Amino acid sequence: MPRHLTLSTCVSVPLLLAGSLALTACGGAEEAGRPSGPATSAEVIPGVTVKTDPKLHAGLSAPIRERGVVQVATDVPYPPFEMFTQAGSRQMTGIDYDLGRAIAARLGVTFTFSPQKFDGLLPAVQAGKFDVVMSAMTDKKERQTAVDFVDYLNAGPGWLVKKGNPTGLDEITDVCGKPVGVQSGTNHQQLLKERQATCKAAGRPPIKVLAFAKDSEAQLALRSGRVVADYLDEVTAAWVASTTDDGKTFATVTGDKAVGPHSPSPMGIGISKTDPRLARSVQAALQSLMDDGTYIKILEKYHVPGIAIPKATVNAGL
Repeated sequence: MPRHLTLSTCVSVPLLLAGSLALTACGGAEEAGRPSGPATSAEVIPGVTVKTDPKLHAGLSAPIRERGVVQVATDVPYPPFEMFTQAGSRQMTGIDYDLGRAIAARLGVTFTFSPQKFDGLLPAVQAGKFDVVMSAMTDKKERQTAVDFVDYLNAGPGWLVKKGNPTGLDEITDVCGKPVGVQSGTNHQQLLKERQATCKAAGRPPIKVLAFAKDSEAQLALRSGRVVADYLDEVTAAWVASTTDDGKTFATVTGDKAVGPHSPSPMGIGISKTDPRLARSVQAALQSLMDDGTYIKILEKYHVPGIAIPKATVNAGL
């Protein structure tokens, strides 16, 4: 798993504000809420074009084939998974966005991405407002009651701290009794609840957990000193640390000693249980992208090939 990310030479990033990148992407970013690419093929990243597989298109349910659009809910910003191309823009980019475009092109449909709050993503799918969730969501057994997951990545937790790690965060008990930030509704919030037992066993006061609707809000709390650290996935922590203020504001602390023990659990594309054919089609399309190298090229664009998994599994989370 990469511990530090560098920026691609084809991306210009002059500013990160509250977790929203001001950047010029290499291409492929389109306005949130609009179809993410043509129905027959798409250049998902520079030099990589994905063509439709007629057999996979035929395997989609009739309603999806007829409308040609899959409605996707996502929580923006959460770089490098989903971002706006610049502050104030509605154009999206990121790992999930590029991979979603690739899956859509392979299936011969378009993916329409719509920003939603993270803790409202699964309820929105259950209510029939969306077909799919792509938002760096951890595949957990309890979440599988709401959606079926096609697993596509694997990333562990990490801490975002101020540059120089002024509080000396080195092991998980160092945050006992201190305020830390986390995004509400995430697996990381649940992990922090589990860490309270570690503090109790060490004879220390509980962690003061402040949950925020967006991780960008937790970053602002860290910047202002309201919290001493932000608990999130280590890929996003590394991206934020390396891109905010040219790397002068934040740093990361990773590893089991610092984040606490955790069982590997993949991130999954959440798909409505009302359309099992869509789940099978997305799994087949993703596997084909893994097999032909498109999948790893997308991850390499964001300098995170280490989070790749070898097979597109279904509901493999813990």
